[in-house]
Amino acid sequence: MFEVRQVGKTLVNRTQGLRNANDSLNGRVVEASLGDLNKDEARAFRKIQLKVDEIQGKNCLTNFYGMDMTSDKLRSMVKKWQTLIEAFVDVKTTDGYLVRLFTISFTARRRNQIKKTTYAQSAQVRQIRKKMFDIMTEEAVACDLKELVTKVTSSASSSAQDAIAVRIEKACQSIYPLQNTYIRKVKILKAPKFDVSALLALHGGSAAADSDVGTKVSKDFVEPPVLESV
Repeated sequence: MFEVRQVGKTLVNRTQGLRNANDSLNGRVVEASLGDLNKDEARAFRKIQLKVDEIQGKNCLTNFYGMDMTSDKLRSMVKKWQTLIEAFVDVKTTDGYLVRLFTISFTARRRNQIKKTTYAQSAQVRQIRKKMFDIMTEEAVACDLKELVTKVTSSASSSAQDAIAVRIEKACQSIYPLQNTYIRKVKILKAPKFDVSALLALHGGSAAADSDVGTKVSKDFVEPPVLESV
């Protein structure tokens, strides 16, 4: 799902009596920058949440839990003299995850525009929002969670826009020109029943998940002869 497999380290109290360390680790949510996960500073404004689902030795296997935008990126996009358009939709992926996608967009100046403001009419905002609903639903329903995460974290333009946002901008060009369109947030509302094999497949199999395995011992050992006297 991401280039960097080892995100970091987390502290936990040792197993003591009836209190197990694995129980404390299971369900933990860690947050990391997409810039660190994919080694791309252009996408550092995206925050990825990962949930610990399985413990293998000293490794915590995580799965995607959500995505958000940094507040400084959001504030840098909000300006005067333009219309802010937001929409969200609940969709179910092919592998049974119920996901809520939030999108944000701003109106842009037309070519050779003299007018200072770029305010869209309420009817145009409704049309754009409908396009957003349709495109987000179409993109999310036809893929599983891994593919959806790839879509919303991809960099499909010079400003690190995701593939869905670029498609929304193109589709709405005839209604009103848009700029700074992004999938702002992703929430997992409901996950299917936990499946260890699916999680291991996501991490590249059990061998890749558990890297702290020892080397194979050779079986060339020969028993020394019994001594007659000591």
